[in-house]
Amino acid sequence: MTEAKGLRLLASGEPRPTLQVFFLSMPTTARAFGTSAAVNPLAPMSIPRREPGPTDVEMEILFCGVCHSDVHTARSEWPGTQYACVPGHEIVGRVTRVGAKVTKVKVGDIGATGCMVDSCRTCSSCRQGLEQFCTSGATFTYNSPDKHLGGHTFGGYSSAIVVDEAFTLRVPKGLDLAATAPLLCAGITTYSPLRHWKVGPGQKVGVVGLGGLGHMGVKFARAFGAHVVLFTTSPSKVADGLRLGAHEVVVSTDAAAMAKHAGSFHFILDCVSAQHDLNAYLALLKLDGTLTLVGVPEQPLAVHAFSVIMPRRNFSGSCIGGIAETQEMLEFCAQHGIVSDIELIPIQQINEAWTRMIKQDVRYRFVIDMASLKA
Repeated sequence: MTEAKGLRLLASGEPRPTLQVFFLSMPTTARAFGTSAAVNPLAPMSIPRREPGPTDVEMEILFCGVCHSDVHTARSEWPGTQYACVPGHEIVGRVTRVGAKVTKVKVGDIGATGCMVDSCRTCSSCRQGLEQFCTSGATFTYNSPDKHLGGHTFGGYSSAIVVDEAFTLRVPKGLDLAATAPLLCAGITTYSPLRHWKVGPGQKVGVVGLGGLGHMGVKFARAFGAHVVLFTTSPSKVADGLRLGAHEVVVSTDAAAMAKHAGSFHFILDCVSAQHDLNAYLALLKLDGTLTLVGVPEQPLAVHAFSVIMPRRNFSGSCIGGIAETQEMLEFCAQHGIVSDIELIPIQQINEAWTRMIKQDVRYRFVIDMASLKA
């Protein structure tokens, strides 16, 4: 992507400022991988990116995490997909240009972008730093209306991105940049509910499912000082669960092992996106305990009335986090040495990676090395 060259000149050599305004409003192009239809594999394409405005940050994308949401959207498994679709909302990049009013980052810094690139900024949710719950609808990093260029937004499976500094994050020094990328979705999705429900020392906390979300939930809950119990259907993941920080690992198909924990948890974080029995986990909560769902099963999950009314239990959900909380999470990760467990891939292997991810054949998050896009 080339830099703006300043004012264009008249034949007489006199500057014409109005042409500079026009020039800066025109899109440039970026290399990307995306799809033009739900049934098509991802393939190389070019996409528009706006020239940076006064409050904009342009980043060369270094790494982009691969989220199951990418598959759901690109394959139109969730409603409303617009094509061409370029997924990716776990973005770590190097700042290449900044607008004149930008103060948060400078050229050469390592920045990041997560699931959102804008919101209304004026509703009650936005004023509380909960942009993900913007009552007008947040502008998501891909497949949302593009307020600047028209059409819809394109994500991080691309060479560069331009984001308003209000939605740009700073990556603290010392973090592995590739392994930081999944923190922008998987990380904040698990960090936010643990923080909101004040998980900490003296509490017994369960994490259901050891995948891209669950492995981060285990790491955070342990770092917050809780006694952490992992629930998994896979005996092969017991050793990994302990390595990642769980104090105990329960194979959830073992009825006797589950019964030993009945009525004993302060909080359970449910990270499973497949169909499963919520009532079996609600039964493990103490009086006034809370189970929070962050996984997204395709079909509704049944909750029996007595699972929540006897004894008084809470069933809730949570969705990513606001910009300030995401920045807080990145700082927390730098302080505690927390990043995702990843498998780094070139962009040319993205279709294979999606197939493996659907089969849960990754421990625990794919990340694309975007340098491969230049190959």
